[in-house]
Amino acid sequence: MELLSTPHSIEVNNITCDSFRISWAMENSDLERVTHYFIDLNKKENKNSNKFKHRDVPTKLVAKAVPLPMTVRGHWFLSPRTEYSVAVQTAVKQSDGEYLVSGWSETVEFCTGDYAKEHLAQLQEKAEQIAGRMLRFSVFYRNHHKEYFQHARTHCGNMLQPYLKDNSGSHGSPTSGMLHGVFFSCNTEFNTGQPPQDSPYGRWRFQIPAQRLFNPSTNLYFADFYCMYTAYHYAILVLAPKGSLGDRFCRDRLPLLDIACNKFLTCSVEDGELIFRHAQDLILEIIYTEPVDLSLGTLGEISGHQLMSLSTADAKKDPSCKTCNISVGR
Repeated sequence: MELLSTPHSIEVNNITCDSFRISWAMENSDLERVTHYFIDLNKKENKNSNKFKHRDVPTKLVAKAVPLPMTVRGHWFLSPRTEYSVAVQTAVKQSDGEYLVSGWSETVEFCTGDYAKEHLAQLQEKAEQIAGRMLRFSVFYRNHHKEYFQHARTHCGNMLQPYLKDNSGSHGSPTSGMLHGVFFSCNTEFNTGQPPQDSPYGRWRFQIPAQRLFNPSTNLYFADFYCMYTAYHYAILVLAPKGSLGDRFCRDRLPLLDIACNKFLTCSVEDGELIFRHAQDLILEIIYTEPVDLSLGTLGEISGHQLMSLSTADAKKDPSCKTCNISVGR
């Protein structure tokens, strides 16, 4: 039987966090004969690559020949934001069950995308299921080392400046390495209604009245839901003044929450004043997208311990947790 031509001019497009479309060129004489495609997909490993647990997933897909381009999804547990290489081979299945195969095409590299809004909506739904009842609070706070606040005072005009979000949390979060903001907490201790005295981030705490960052002129977005091989679960929310650069970034990428009615963080008017509540059973990480003036709050030393084990800096999400993972790419 006549040999098959080697596929060429590979094109990969319509890339999502867990799928892609692929097409290639082959000789017209092969189009009628080819019965199967072999697709060889390999993840480019590096020291920072996202390790998924399905190590036994085959890297070669055998697919029945269909008109090109073809969409590839579901055959592999593709990771978001991960570099892959792909090559293809065409084949004719013969009467004896063996394959006549072409040579392998050139190898093409591509990178999968972030979670889309519909994926984040699935994460949001999972987070809502364990958020618990809402507790009142009155301040946002930021824990850090004394030097951090001294630097803000002497070199940044007394302002806490937004910085780039690290890679903690879900690997597919659109905010990681993209959104600038200042991190705040708002969780309170159940028995006191006050912020906890312990902190993983430093002994100095800046507290700011909640209404300074969160009010009807602020948009609230859901950004992530994750855990780090512990019983605790974290939700990342973004507070962005309406029309700000951060607001425009989030508008196209993250689910928008109703500030007065959601399961995580609310700001509502009761008897003429703003009342704030946070979810009891989630640790909330709040990203405020604009600089924050230290003169709007108070700075002081806390009395508790520095619990480094609770730090979420560049924390990797547990890919096996059924509570906070969704069925798309890890």
